[in-house]
Amino acid sequence: MPEHWASWDLHVELGGEGGRRRRLEDALRDAVRTGRLSPGARLPSTRGLAHQLGLARGTVSAAYDQLAEEGYLTIRAGSGTTVADVPRPVPAPAGPPGTPAAPRHDLRPGLPDLSAFPTRAWLAATRRVLAAARPDVFGAGDPQGHVALRTALAGYLGRTRGVVAGPDRVVVVSGYYQGLNLLSRVLAASGTRTAAAEDPGHNLFRDAVRRAGLTVLPLPVDHHGARIDALTAGTGAAFLTPTHQYPTGVPLHARRRQALTAWARAGGAVIVEDDYDGEYRYDRQPVGALQGTAPDHVVYCGTVSKTLGPALRLAWMVLPPHLVAPMVRAKQEADLYTETLGQLVLADLISSHAYDRHIRAARLRYRRRRHLLLDRVAALPGLTAHGVPAGLHTLLTLAPGSTLGSALGSATEERLLAAGARRGVALRGLTELHHDATGRPQGVLVGFAAPPEHAYPAALDALTAAFAEALGRPG
Repeated sequence: MPEHWASWDLHVELGGEGGRRRRLEDALRDAVRTGRLSPGARLPSTRGLAHQLGLARGTVSAAYDQLAEEGYLTIRAGSGTTVADVPRPVPAPAGPPGTPAAPRHDLRPGLPDLSAFPTRAWLAATRRVLAAARPDVFGAGDPQGHVALRTALAGYLGRTRGVVAGPDRVVVVSGYYQGLNLLSRVLAASGTRTAAAEDPGHNLFRDAVRRAGLTVLPLPVDHHGARIDALTAGTGAAFLTPTHQYPTGVPLHARRRQALTAWARAGGAVIVEDDYDGEYRYDRQPVGALQGTAPDHVVYCGTVSKTLGPALRLAWMVLPPHLVAPMVRAKQEADLYTETLGQLVLADLISSHAYDRHIRAARLRYRRRRHLLLDRVAALPGLTAHGVPAGLHTLLTLAPGSTLGSALGSATEERLLAAGARRGVALRGLTELHHDATGRPQGVLVGFAAPPEHAYPAALDALTAAFAEALGRPG
């Protein structure tokens, strides 16, 4: 094959004034200056570019030589022509003016340690998947999710979480947030008008339910979890985190679990179970999923966002039979299907038990980090940690009636968050998670999973100093 047919494409527009050589030089110079051609990028041969642009080879050679003399290109005999490392204007920062820089210590809740992503296991699974892939894997996917992942999930969830379901009742979605949006619309279309959601609870998810057209009623939470006695007969759905309530960290009491499923059966209601932090219980085996006690009334929701990373956009819902078909239609209308290769890689990780091994290692790491955090909190009298030993965060509030609380007045949460920000520590406040923040308890959520292992001690030091500052104690 002639060499010029083997050259790669380079988009060049020969606009402007002057002869062809000058216009080519201007176009290439502009591409280098603006960064469209990055340092080290290889350019086509003079013969290949001349053929592509309909120019004489000598014209292209002369343009290359001129730009090499100016320092824009590097020409090496036998190695071709590449773009030189030319200084470029510093781009404007992303986001509106005043956007804060990324925190040095990210202690927000719900974030895993991304530096511990099982890269080797993921690469090995990817190689196995691609080696065995049939051509149809690269075609359009199944809106319900690839059967290999649905099968792997059905077995894994039954084994580890007590979920009762076959692959036909699993729907794969692109993240829990998408699944929640789709399910809320399906429920609204089926005639559901009101839904209950934990108070406090995740405000982003609560807003998604509202946008679907449902009226969201607050479901109070105490030290035994959601107050099931507050559910009314006319409510068609309840959204809960029964295993590890977000944000208080308490599990739903056994008697309340029974009362919840009895309420759903009596009124034909749907319980949406977000198995938040279900994999991370540190003092004993996690409580089994609520879905296992009422599979025809509970939608079980899970995701890899807390175990692998939110960028994968892989989540699943195990649905009562009557909701499977409408959810599949909703998924198809939303984005046709979730990308297939990631599904197959996750299915391989689960089937090979690499996923189990990763979670066990993370569980040990996060348990140790939680203990270190609580040791620091214990040295600051007046702060109270809430929740069972589980999850990726701890809720801290001021002890009621303490002199510390009296000294800080009503701005306790604000002062703690501001002190953290000054030390480069990102936290989250409790009040924004209430349906109505007026007069509600204040506190901060401290995540202990996100910093890389080597950075966690420094993050704890900064957090302790920030809290000591806010509490008026020596830091």
